[in-house]
Amino acid sequence: MFPLIAILFLVVPIVEIYLLIQVGQVIGAGWTIFLVVLTAVIGVALLKAQGLSTLQRAQNKLQANELPAQEILEGMGLLVAGALLLTPGFFTDAVGFLLLFPPTRMLLVKAVASRMVMVASIHTHGQRQHKDDVIEGVKYHRDD
Repeated sequence: MFPLIAILFLVVPIVEIYLLIQVGQVIGAGWTIFLVVLTAVIGVALLKAQGLSTLQRAQNKLQANELPAQEILEGMGLLVAGALLLTPGFFTDAVGFLLLFPPTRMLLVKAVASRMVMVASIHTHGQRQHKDDVIEGVKYHRDD
């Protein structure tokens, strides 16, 4: 995992600089800067709308006594999207906009969730329960 992150930290800035230079040569430096700022402003507006929608769905699930696991993962995806959209450049903006697009974000959430379930099941099934792990208690009864 660490080498992949190190490679990304090296490759992504190089790609961004290359794209900024290429676009700047075609449309000029001023327009390139304008486009970078414009994509950030549009991205933040879309991020706000998507974030509020996800928050509302999470609150509805909590009120129904359900765990908003999917909404939590979507929120993490939106957090990454926001960071990418605020990073100057066209490549990070493209990836950020893909994360703002609900179907793309849902694919990512499903991939992450399935990986989390697999890792969790490996860790829980691989461990034996010891007598010290069990906590004895009295049956809980609520009086309203």
